[in-house]
Amino acid sequence: MENMKRLPESELRLMMIIWDAGEPVASPYILEKLVGEKDWAKTTVLNFLSRLVDRGFLTIEKRGRFHYFSPAVAKEEYLQMESRSFLERVHRNSLKSLVASLYDGQGIDEADLQELRQYLDQISAKK
Repeated sequence: MENMKRLPESELRLMMIIWDAGEPVASPYILEKLVGEKDWAKTTVLNFLSRLVDRGFLTIEKRGRFHYFSPAVAKEEYLQMESRSFLERVHRNSLKSLVASLYDGQGIDEADLQELRQYLDQISAKK
C-alpha cells in the first residue's frame, strides 16, 4: 500500500486483533477480544472499523447478518513502515541511538543484547 498512513492507537489495536485472528472476523469477535481491555461501545468499534475500511486497511464482506473484516495490509508491511517511521522521526535513522536509548533506559537487558547479536550474525551470514 503506497503512502500508508500511521494508525492511531485505537485503530492499531483493532488491526492487531484482526491480524492475529488469521481469518476474516465479525465485530462480535473483535468486541469479545476487547473485553477487560477497552471500554468501547459497539458503535465506537464499528466506527473505527468503518474508518479502517475507508482508509484501505480492511476489506469487508457481508455474510448473513454479519460483516466480516479482513486485512488489506499485511501486518509485516505495516510494522516495517511504522518501525522505519519511528527510527527516522525519533532517532534520525540511527539504529545505534535506538538501541542505546533502550539499553540506557533499561528497556533491554543482556539477554536481549545477546539475542540481537545472534540475529545480526544471522543476517550478516546471509549476505
